[in-house]
Amino acid sequence: MPELPVVVVGAGPQGLAAAAHLTERGLDVVVVERGAAAGSAVSEWGHVRLFSAWPELTDAAARRLLEPTGWEAPASGYPTGAEWVNEYLTPLAETLGDRVRYGTTVTGIARQGRDKAISQGRKSQPFVVHTRDQDGREDRILARAVIDASGTWSLPNPAGADGFPAVGENAAARRMSYRIPDDVSEFAGAHVVVIGAGHSATHAVLRLSELARRAPNTRVTWLLRRGTTANIFGGGTGDELPERAALGSRARKVIEAGLVDVVTGFRISEFRQDDTLTIRSEDGREVSDVAHVFALTGFRPDTSLLRELRIDLDTTLDAVAGIASEIDPNLHSCGSVSATGARELTQPEEDFFIVGSKSYGRAPTFLALTGFEQVRSVVAHLAGDAEAAARNELTLPETGVCGGAGGFDADGSGCCGTSSLLEIGSRPVSVG
Repeated sequence: MPELPVVVVGAGPQGLAAAAHLTERGLDVVVVERGAAAGSAVSEWGHVRLFSAWPELTDAAARRLLEPTGWEAPASGYPTGAEWVNEYLTPLAETLGDRVRYGTTVTGIARQGRDKAISQGRKSQPFVVHTRDQDGREDRILARAVIDASGTWSLPNPAGADGFPAVGENAAARRMSYRIPDDVSEFAGAHVVVIGAGHSATHAVLRLSELARRAPNTRVTWLLRRGTTANIFGGGTGDELPERAALGSRARKVIEAGLVDVVTGFRISEFRQDDTLTIRSEDGREVSDVAHVFALTGFRPDTSLLRELRIDLDTTLDAVAGIASEIDPNLHSCGSVSATGARELTQPEEDFFIVGSKSYGRAPTFLALTGFEQVRSVVAHLAGDAEAAARNELTLPETGVCGGAGGFDADGSGCCGTSSLLEIGSRPVSVG
């Protein structure tokens, strides 16, 4: 079906990179973005600085597409999310022009005239991408292939320790936030709780600790699910992402200064509210008099729009099955994950690919560079360039940090030893 376009879902870093590669190879592409502009999800954390430096945040094909317009790739520094959008994603989307459709939500993807159960003639039918615009109008786009780069930002994990909202969590919605805060001044003098052991939680803790310095009656409590205090504060001198190492060092200092109380092994079962919140753990401990909670426990992929496709996801991570063993935090504690491309991302539904952070499901090891290599390989495959699709062009920085593979209940063992105060091993901010 060469006369039909490739449809890319999402105009974030990986979706736009895929469009750049497709354009460079002379393939028609339609990018469908539910936000009003490119990088809409990134813009929501625009106040946060990325761990990756500029050279790791731009795709090669995108640079080649942009450079004739007079755009120059930033050579150094660590942008905020807003700077990433303004200085790279927006110019790239403008160069792609009307290939990108904004304000359009993909509601489902299927084979034309075939639901999931029908096999006969399936591969010969084009994909049908069902859409709804901001005015509620429904439409369909026929496609020869589909690349799902829609990310995971729309589906944050709940605070409840078993993966479902804790009892009372939904009822406490006005006191709950699931995003990294920017302005925290409204919480001066209050007791604020941060839940999560990853970099997003660390960012929130640091912002709140600055408030606690200015407003001494402010209390900040950091709840960690893990019982161990092993592993981290970043990778220190072993971390080739120095901004990530610096984040961990700052977290260590505010805890040592007494600005933040850390509670380990606290797995939330219930929220009770009256004038304030009381948070109860599975083992009966309670944290009380809480004014607000930042639940920053990661994200998970929304696969509801794929329910009529034949896809293969890992049962543990909700990641693409072909890459799960390479990214599983239960197996990989330290160092980098391997590059993944078209071969590992192939689905039972031919010419359908999940890329970017969504391909990693719940795994916390995704970097923008990883996604750029994925889309390069996938587009080469769709263009019939088997040699380029199989080639590995990715060099990842060493993380120097442990992931989630330490003891969940134990008092700490893992590849990085037991000398640190807490474990930080969640998704870097630089995602696609």
